[in-house]
Amino acid sequence: MRLCLLAALLSVSATAAAGQTHVVEGLPDSKVKVVIYEDLACSDCAIFSQMLDEKILPVYGGKVAFLHKDFPLAKHPWARKAAIAGRFFLATSSSLAVEYRRAVMREQERIGPGGFDGWLGRFAQEHGADPARALASLDDPKLAAAVEDDYQEGVARGIAHTPTVFVNGRPFIETIPYKDLAGAIDKELARR
Repeated sequence: MRLCLLAALLSVSATAAAGQTHVVEGLPDSKVKVVIYEDLACSDCAIFSQMLDEKILPVYGGKVAFLHKDFPLAKHPWARKAAIAGRFFLATSSSLAVEYRRAVMREQERIGPGGFDGWLGRFAQEHGADPARALASLDDPKLAAAVEDDYQEGVARGIAHTPTVFVNGRPFIETIPYKDLAGAIDKELARR
């Protein structure tokens, strides 16, 4: 698993210096795009995230672009805050943004409904970021607007559940079997 995580981290392509506003893993210029609308407090998204890290990225990370977009659902009280903090970490470091998203997904149960701010401060401190700046980012209107833009784009695409994943436009919703997603990626790679 450590090897998979290392390979995935090495395949991260989002760079704050290049002005990207989303985490992109894999091959950013690939003609095959997997767009992932996710809610960082969603248990189905956590399951998908684990599959992405352990199975999808090790096989397809060198061939496909995986673009993460935020779709925080109202039923998850801390999801929007988590998405905003993700934008803060992306502006700080693309690799830290990836680690942040993975950590949030792994630790959803530990974070719980009222524990996000404390968790965020600890995460920032443990990863060499300023905890006060990370917490202040939750009130940054530009970061909030970027999250809202993703959300509204998702609504316009008809998204109501997370994760919703598009492989070159073909949707997969909520519970996504590995073989179905891998088959769609293989089909798109063969077409290119």
